[in-house]
Amino acid sequence: MREKRSLCAQEAHILPARWHIDRWPRCVEEIHTNEKEATEKEVTLHLLPGEQLLCEANTVLKCVQEDSCQRGIYGRLVCTDFKIAFLGDNESAPDNDEMQFKNKVIGENDITLHCVDQIYGVFDEKKKTLFGQLKKYPEKLVIHCKDLRVFHFCLRYTKEEEVKRIVSGIIHHTQAPKLLKRLFLFSYATAARNNPATDPKKHAIMFDTLQDWFRELERTKGNMKYKAVSVNEGYKVCERLPAYFVVPAPLLEEDIAFFQGRGIPIWCWSCHNGCALLKMSALPKEQDDGMLQIQKNFVDRIYKTVHRPPYETAKTEDLSSNFLSLQEIQMAYSKFKQLFLIDNSTEFWDTDIKWFSLLESSSWLDIIRRCLKKAVEIIECLEAQNMNVLLLEDHASDLCCLISSLVQVMMDPHCRTIFGFQSLVQKEWIMGGHCFLDRCNHLRQSDKEEAPVFLLFLDCVWQLVHQHPPAFEFTETYLTVLSDSLYIPIFSTFFFNSPHQKDTNVGRESQDSQSKPLNLLTVWDWSVQFEPKAQTLLTNPLYVEKPKLEKAQRKGTHFKHQRQLSLPLTQSKSSPKRGFFREETDHLIKNLLGKRISKLINSSEELQDGFREFYDGWHSRPPSYQGLLLPHLEGPEIKVWAQRYLRWIPEAQILGGGGVATMSKLLEMMEEVQRLQEKIEARHHSQEALQAEAASPPRTSGRLSSLFPFALLQRHPSKPVLPTSGWKALGDEDDLAKREDEFVDLGDV
Repeated sequence: MREKRSLCAQEAHILPARWHIDRWPRCVEEIHTNEKEATEKEVTLHLLPGEQLLCEANTVLKCVQEDSCQRGIYGRLVCTDFKIAFLGDNESAPDNDEMQFKNKVIGENDITLHCVDQIYGVFDEKKKTLFGQLKKYPEKLVIHCKDLRVFHFCLRYTKEEEVKRIVSGIIHHTQAPKLLKRLFLFSYATAARNNPATDPKKHAIMFDTLQDWFRELERTKGNMKYKAVSVNEGYKVCERLPAYFVVPAPLLEEDIAFFQGRGIPIWCWSCHNGCALLKMSALPKEQDDGMLQIQKNFVDRIYKTVHRPPYETAKTEDLSSNFLSLQEIQMAYSKFKQLFLIDNSTEFWDTDIKWFSLLESSSWLDIIRRCLKKAVEIIECLEAQNMNVLLLEDHASDLCCLISSLVQVMMDPHCRTIFGFQSLVQKEWIMGGHCFLDRCNHLRQSDKEEAPVFLLFLDCVWQLVHQHPPAFEFTETYLTVLSDSLYIPIFSTFFFNSPHQKDTNVGRESQDSQSKPLNLLTVWDWSVQFEPKAQTLLTNPLYVEKPKLEKAQRKGTHFKHQRQLSLPLTQSKSSPKRGFFREETDHLIKNLLGKRISKLINSSEELQDGFREFYDGWHSRPPSYQGLLLPHLEGPEIKVWAQRYLRWIPEAQILGGGGVATMSKLLEMMEEVQRLQEKIEARHHSQEALQAEAASPPRTSGRLSSLFPFALLQRHPSKPVLPTSGWKALGDEDDLAKREDEFVDLGDV
């Protein structure tokens, strides 16, 4: 049992509410750091190939975000066509180089132009949003980043001309609308044209060839009912669809081209029992009665390719009208991210009292829960009811990508490996036509299209990783750096709206030049960003791999899932009654034609009871990490992704604690076992070699925090700042200590 902490009356260490997110709260060590005098020091500006310096300012003070003080580091603030960078005195680096986790492309004080969220100016101690042409220039510049970093730059000691130049330059190059060809992606690719190209297929299946789809069909045993087609080769049919994709085998190629690829069931994945997950975009809205009848007949004919009772049945899930909207997602995240964009310690502690209520009012965690629940509902249809599931959406490129990916992560262990997960993102998001350019607002052309759908997907996956760590080959650090890579414009992965847009622009660039074609990097080559030692933090050492003898054990149960063997399966759905097919087809037609009906999803007690039985039955047994994987959906189980959202807030760190402390101890034990095995194997070596090996110091976790590996680059507060208001109502120090211990006890439950 953990010892309860006592609080000194003179200096009370109060755990912020954000710490109660973690399951393993620990005592906060008091770290006293010696202040250094801020002196200006010239540091070399490192430019990437094709990167150009645009403007700069000297004698800029990068402020420490503590109590609104003016302490910090003097240096030079520069703006290039790739990033904003501060060049000042380097802070003391960690003693152990092995513990560092540095990005080779983006430094600690670098902000890519696409990562800038909001820019504020401080005028007479008042913070105002900056945009357009300024009549008056601020004395302080505050930059909020999309990765939730906050930078404060004091310009009081900078020359007036340089202030005007740097502030105007940063505002223009981060907020002004851009053309696609003006992205730094093309400048970098052109400058690096002669560099040796790496094979992207080493890191993921790209799904840009017909052969890739053949292999995926064969892997999932879907090649008996579905076929890969090349009717859209050269994007002759539809610019939103990839050049190659998979459709039901009975579907004619002329049907695909009839409505430019719309209204066609496109295959996503096949279940072990032969059922499939498909998606379909809505047909264009028409007012003419004759065209409506043509569309109705077309949908009626197409639907028969996936719904042929009694041999095969399908259930439709309309995600456009009966689920989340992009506006809901964007609004929730806009509120949610404000909880982590903290300017200083005082603001942190002032908002800590009402932090949980603010978190709940943002609805972000509820949206995550709804997405996971929808995925489990679809899994229940595929797994227990043996039905095809057809996802419907206007363009089938947002929520369809999200839900279909979550279903595959939960049902397919291959998608929980690094290679499989990266291939999944390529298949469902990149080739699925998710509009990364618009949803991330990379061109700053319209805020109306912006919505963090892919980030929502990563957050949902993090919930699964957090609840079932041994089932995933990758770590939460992998997911965090993947979310950061959304804003690094040297990778082409997340900077196009469709494969057609990418191929068209890259193709034109190649034709215009006599030299080699553009060398566009894929984000999946992690060696571009991280050294080999840092890349080890992306791989889960406790991952439970698939047993080698599993195939032999399952030889007699070819169609049975390993996890399914312990499921209390509901009875397979009987053949539909007469008229059922027509009723389902009418529902589909109404939705595809834009005449939405309310609640297409069956909400009867029978379905709800079946879902509850399926969900409770799975959780009542120990999980099989190489089989079906379901999340816990209850309120306390959906948590804040602390490593991503809290990593830049020093007050939120638990020094020597958190889940990383448990992981570190396990790794130390594993390394110790490995060292002992090596000693046994090396007994024939000289005694000196054994002594040298024995003298090697073991790995220690004393400097780790709950937000490792990012927290090592941050300052650590010596003590919390108690606000003058709010905390008085909680009582004296002894009462605070008792309340804190109550929170700790609750955290252990």
